[in-house]
Amino acid sequence: MNERFEMVAKTFQGLEGVLSDELRRLGAENVTEGRRMVSFEGDKEMMYRANFCCRTALRILKPFYKFHADDADRLYSQVKQLQWENILKPDSTFLIDATVNSENFRHSQFVTYRIKDAIADYFSEKYGKRPSIRLNSPDFVINAHINGDEVTLSLDSSGEPLYKRGWRAAQTDAPINEVLAAGIILLSGWDGNSNFVDPMCGSGTFLIEAALIAANINPGVFRKNFAFQQWADYDEDLFNKIYNDDSSEREFKYKIYGSDILGKAIAITQANIKNAGLGKYIEVERRDIADITEAPHPGILITNPPYGQRLKPEEIESLYSTLGTKLKHVFTGYNAWVIGYNKELISNIGLKASVHYPLLNGSLECELRQYVIFDGTYDNLRHDGGSIKNDDFRASKDKKSLERREFKPTFNGDHPRRSDSEHRHTRRDEHRKPQPRPDRDENGRIHNETIDRRIVRFRTPQLGEENERKIIRGRRKSWKRRDIDNNEQ
Repeated sequence: MNERFEMVAKTFQGLEGVLSDELRRLGAENVTEGRRMVSFEGDKEMMYRANFCCRTALRILKPFYKFHADDADRLYSQVKQLQWENILKPDSTFLIDATVNSENFRHSQFVTYRIKDAIADYFSEKYGKRPSIRLNSPDFVINAHINGDEVTLSLDSSGEPLYKRGWRAAQTDAPINEVLAAGIILLSGWDGNSNFVDPMCGSGTFLIEAALIAANINPGVFRKNFAFQQWADYDEDLFNKIYNDDSSEREFKYKIYGSDILGKAIAITQANIKNAGLGKYIEVERRDIADITEAPHPGILITNPPYGQRLKPEEIESLYSTLGTKLKHVFTGYNAWVIGYNKELISNIGLKASVHYPLLNGSLECELRQYVIFDGTYDNLRHDGGSIKNDDFRASKDKKSLERREFKPTFNGDHPRRSDSEHRHTRRDEHRKPQPRPDRDENGRIHNETIDRRIVRFRTPQLGEENERKIIRGRRKSWKRRDIDNNEQ
């Protein structure tokens, strides 16, 4: 009988509900939502599936040691008394990731040092040598979580965060996080049952995550490895079985459409789509949203417009106003979902929203809004017995307290204020920066086709220009290792 154990899936605030739904569908038991996390129980297969299949998890942790400590000496002694050879070896490399919410421990870096010292001293005294700290690609990542005097040590089974899917060949400035994009799509309720449109697609994150959802392709199919593959009890046959199981994949009968005013963004989006092998599902073109005159039906629109730090106030207000006009007069019959940062700015859309849901985009407190687009006026809709309410909206169990929280973007000049800790921990690619002036690059040069072809210099797609990365049914393991590795050499 397979051993069952507790696990924790980390996520963004506001995505706990959809993540818990994902875990239940995979067969997890005792699923409980927390703040930016979901705890659950399962066996080794469940841990592998959670890493490979979950679209809204950032990482999957396996707790292995819990104790109480109210000072640094107690923390050190409790960590040192654990039999660490059952987890690490003297020649292993490891990294400690600490999260602290305690009056007794004010600095996470100090906690990291004390835990590292305890582990090093344990091995030095018992074996005469000790594991080494490695910041990049260590054999093991140990997560330390302190809440008050409660300490939990966990093994990170994911390694690199799960938002790093492996399909991104290049990116625009700070694109929306893949996990957040997938979470917004799942919050909308879309699962491939209509066309999908993003008229400000940036580097194509929404488009690609939508294609994966529509075809029910697991997001882990593009990754080269997970941390659990380095563990002593790794079951390669079990993971190969999970990896090669494409029985739940399906055909997508509609289309995904993306556009952007910048040629640079379109070039990058096309490279990412090619790298993901999803070209048959997605169409992209360079187009100003003001030039959109028709929309495919049936359909849904999901987009992440610029937040306004680079464009002039009148330009960004005009952009949101144009978005509202196009929604009302072109995308009739749609459900439109927009994530934005500045409440007053979003109000320029000029439509009544059915959902106002707070979400964190990196360190920025944003709001996801749903607009039900209909013919005529709102008063006429109500008179005819219609409604734009969305009583079935799937949020976390903390939805009501989230909705009561006042939406307060704070600015210092044209830029949002962030604390020192937020500056340290915010990754550049976890929130969308606004686009530069239309049709020009950062040096003021007009884009043309020649420049667009030269844009993607960050990293070329892993396969040749005429080939997409194919998801080959039934032999994914050998394809992933041999074909990709040979092309990268």
